[in-house]
Amino acid sequence: MSTHEHHSITLSDYNPNVNFIDDKAIWQTIEDASDPSREQVLAILDKARQCEGLSISETALLLQNQDKTLDEMLFSVAREIKNTIYGNRIVMFAPLYVSNHCANSCSYCGFNADNHELKRKTLKQDEIRQEVAILEEMGHKRILAVYGEHPRNNVQAIVESIQTMYSVKQGKGGEIRRINVNCAPMSVEDFKQLKTAAIGTYQCFQETYHQDTYSQVHLKGKKTDFLYRLYAMHRAMEAGIDDVGIGALFGLYDHRFELLAMLTHVQQLEKDCGVGPHTISFPRIEPAHGSAISEKPPYEVDDDCFKRIVAITRLAVPYTGLIMSTRESAALRKELLELGVSQISAGSRTAPGGYQDSKQNQHDAEQFSLGDHREMDEIIYELVTDSDAIPSFCTGCYRKGRTGDHFMGLAKQQFIGKFCQPNALITFKEYLNDYASEKTREAGNALIERELAKMSPSRARNVRGCLQKTDAGERDIYL
Repeated sequence: MSTHEHHSITLSDYNPNVNFIDDKAIWQTIEDASDPSREQVLAILDKARQCEGLSISETALLLQNQDKTLDEMLFSVAREIKNTIYGNRIVMFAPLYVSNHCANSCSYCGFNADNHELKRKTLKQDEIRQEVAILEEMGHKRILAVYGEHPRNNVQAIVESIQTMYSVKQGKGGEIRRINVNCAPMSVEDFKQLKTAAIGTYQCFQETYHQDTYSQVHLKGKKTDFLYRLYAMHRAMEAGIDDVGIGALFGLYDHRFELLAMLTHVQQLEKDCGVGPHTISFPRIEPAHGSAISEKPPYEVDDDCFKRIVAITRLAVPYTGLIMSTRESAALRKELLELGVSQISAGSRTAPGGYQDSKQNQHDAEQFSLGDHREMDEIIYELVTDSDAIPSFCTGCYRKGRTGDHFMGLAKQQFIGKFCQPNALITFKEYLNDYASEKTREAGNALIERELAKMSPSRARNVRGCLQKTDAGERDIYL
């Protein structure tokens, strides 16, 4: 494999005082695409099959298609692209809420500083260890560490907490191998310090790309600075963190604008940094304790519309990971997996200490309410039996340096099928041996045999050798 040179950027390469989200241009694009013909939509779907992505204007046409029969074709193409690039593997992770202390006042969020009914908590190091131990006992290998945007959650505190998470090792080979981070935007220097903690993806959502709406829902705190947040990914990449995750909170403003603006963000990162985001998330506003707007979102997105958003995004950015949290119901998450989602959380709690106190009512400490309350093993069992999907716990790319534009370049050469599929099977075998219930182990082993039967004899032989080593007690094998 050739040596990878990261596309580094400097502050002189971009102007952080310029808003590259041009409201007028986006609305003009929406207006120009307001009445797409059947022929236009079919041509775009045909182009999407090439797995080369879509333009903003093509995405706008798909968003405004009114022909329901074409929606079925859209979903079919989304499934095709998902299968071509990602196969049937689904990356598994769990959020770990370290702190719900927050200095911002965001009207849609349970953590907002003016919510005086929220029970505030920042986990101490021993409490973090206990939470991680519980997640490891579930079988998790990836964590998304979440921090409220507060001075106490400074970069030093975050780095220390991440070091603690990585240090926890359980008897059965339980360990966290990759930690992604969702925290407040930082300066380039602080991002450099964050990188020293060996994080995976840095994740931060703009919430809404519509600046007027942004000002209306972000009432105080550092988060009121729209541009500082908008350029967070530029600064992270400048600091050498080349896997970043973006997202919009659907329900705050018109979904057409939000999706086109988010794709504009993707294009800007590609232009300035050489690579777009590693992941995109699709949170919808869910009821949050102490937030009136969350009970009745101003631009509610129903399930049908939501499915179209996910499917169209899969066509627009075919190689970007799409994440779906447990905000959504089990039934809807199953549908969205088929339409393009490639990463899901499982067994989640959204309050600090929520895994230790899982039997208690956490509503007065959590960020939002959950839609999928199933335990990890149940989710895994249903993925295998209902969706014929391989739950993947693989983190090999991060140890091999396959990140940023290096990963994207390899992904476009169908590398995911060559490396990620076998690695998914090997890490799934670990889960089955160490943590699964008897019925999940039986169903999972049958799935592994079916997958091996699809491989070439030489690859199947190679993977089977790794599986035998796993059965013999070896752990963390990856290609």
